[in-house]
Amino acid sequence: RHGSRGSGNPPHCPLSAVCSGAAAVPGLTVSFVSFPGLRPLQKVMSGFSLDAGPLKEPLGFIRALEWIFSIFAFATAGVYSGRSSSIVQCPSETKVININASFAYPFRLNMVEYKVPTCNNGTLVSQYLIGDYSSSAEFFVSVGVFAFLYCSATLVLYLGFQNVYRQTSRGPIVDLLVTGAFAFLWLVSSSAWAKGLTDIKFSCSPSTLINSIQHCQDHSAKCSLGETPSMGKLNASVIFGFLNLILWGGNCWFIFKETAWHRPANPPPSVEGGVGQS
Repeated sequence: RHGSRGSGNPPHCPLSAVCSGAAAVPGLTVSFVSFPGLRPLQKVMSGFSLDAGPLKEPLGFIRALEWIFSIFAFATAGVYSGRSSSIVQCPSETKVININASFAYPFRLNMVEYKVPTCNNGTLVSQYLIGDYSSSAEFFVSVGVFAFLYCSATLVLYLGFQNVYRQTSRGPIVDLLVTGAFAFLWLVSSSAWAKGLTDIKFSCSPSTLINSIQHCQDHSAKCSLGETPSMGKLNASVIFGFLNLILWGGNCWFIFKETAWHRPANPPPSVEGGVGQS
């Protein structure tokens, strides 16, 4: 204590957290701690500038449509559930039996169990639907989810870091290659899912349930069609899939116009500028 008064040198406090409250004391210096790990984040955030202008251009507007339609594509297929039914009346029984088969995404129909009558003292046996269409359904939904995530990331890049996106030639080229890859994936997944949906409609129809019952085939029992599953959402998912194909394929042209392949990095000087320099 005596040394600090006599020498006249202000005390040094290495702990900024402790001395921050005493920063106003005359003759007291405070050393603030710096965090080198936050410098890359601060550098990135310094380049962030929110601008909705790209949404008025084809590049940003089509990307926003892709973001919306990718949600519709995987949501309509990934949350689907339906039920098919038929009605059977055995000749020796007066009771009408309803056969119900409930199925849902990812459409592993060979694991869907339903009960059918044997027309023998009211006993029921288990049968299963036909086919496993989970590969095409899951592939389609996965493409939609990854397309949604990529659209979200690029929209942030377009709206917040447009200057960074246009300054380098690497950004548009990578964007073009990824967009072209997604256009191809939409073509493959939508075609496979359309074929799988056709098979699902056949396997889950009430007429298929009736044909799987022996007593309905030999006409020893009265069989009639029941509830037909609604396939409106699944039909819409196929439509959204091919719409995404059109959007992603068409957007390749507008992204190509942003690359150095379409426009040179250093445009040639004008005639007037060349004459003036000479």
